[in-house]
Parts: sequence; structure tokens; C-alpha cells
Amino acid sequence: MKIQSVKFEKSVAHVSQLPKTKLPEIAFAGRSNVGKSSLINGLLNRKHLAKTSSTPGKTRLLNFFLINESFYFVDLPGYGFASVPPAEKEKWQQLVESYFKVSQTLRGVIIITDIRHPLSKLDIEMIEWIKNLGIPPLFIGSKADKLSGNQLTQQLTENTQQLQPIYPTAELLPFSAITHAGRKEVWQKINNLL
Repeated sequence: MKIQSVKFEKSVAHVSQLPKTKLPEIAFAGRSNVGKSSLINGLLNRKHLAKTSSTPGKTRLLNFFLINESFYFVDLPGYGFASVPPAEKEKWQQLVESYFKVSQTLRGVIIITDIRHPLSKLDIEMIEWIKNLGIPPLFIGSKADKLSGNQLTQQLTENTQQLQPIYPTAELLPFSAITHAGRKEVWQKINNLL
């Protein structure tokens, strides 16, 4: 994918504010601090487009980025770990749930997990939820540069085995925001979804 233009379009706090275009959308979901923003920035060759933070829970709205004037990346609030009141988390969940149900142009959800660890209970719940809604998933294991070749192979195998009871043909793609390893493969899958 040749990135010719990228712009932050808007932050959305309610589904009534969703863009009125018919352009396709790819959403990004993951636990707080898993590297969602870094993945978006890495895919788009931008350093500070999606805001990264060492504080979990920075993304609290749906953030829409317009790519090549032809499709959107949608950065969703991270789930879990964010030190915010339960009522705030509930608001985020309702926002994401409404978005998934209302969007006519959502083509898929990229679910980002930390490749260094087994999938968490929250990851599994999100994956099952996406399946129940019938939204095509794409699974990315972030922070791949933190593991040696053998460790990466082992974690890919173990995490894929966790996915397969839910998605028998699931494939987990490793990605590094530092080295951009896996960038081409991720774009191929995104193109298929679009």
C-alpha cells in the first residue's frame, strides 16, 4: 500500500457523530498499552499521528484517520487496565458496541495482542464478541522485536492455538513498530478486508 495522504479527521464520542461518508473502515482494538497507536503509526509511516502514551487508557473516543482519501483507520479505546472509574469504562464499552452495530462500512477489526504473552481473558472475550457480531478479524501480535526467533515461533504457535477454538483457521501475524517487521504482510491482509 502506497500511503499518499493521511489526516486525522475527527474524534467521536457518540455514534451520531460518525463520518457521513460511505468509505470503508478498519478498526483497531486491543488492551490498553498493547501498542495500538504504534501499530497505526508504523503502518502509515508516521511518528506521532496516533498518540502513544505510557499511561494506559489514553484513547477514550473513536479516532478516525482518513487514508489516501479512500478509507479510514479507526482507533478504538483500549480495554482493560486503564485506571479510570468503572462508569467511564462502561461508557467506552457502550460507544464501541454502538459503533460495531451501527457502522455500515466497517470491513474488519484488527485485534492487537502482545506477542510476548498468552492471550488474556479480555482478549478472548473481545475475539468472541467480534465473532458473534460477524465482523471479520485480523490478529496481530505486537512487540515482536522483543523476542528471539525461537521465542517468537513458540509464542506464535501457542497464541494461535488459543485462537483456534474460536477461529479454526486463525492466523496471527507478528509485527514490530520498531523494525516494521510484518508491515507488508499486515497491509496485504488489510487490502483483502478493504
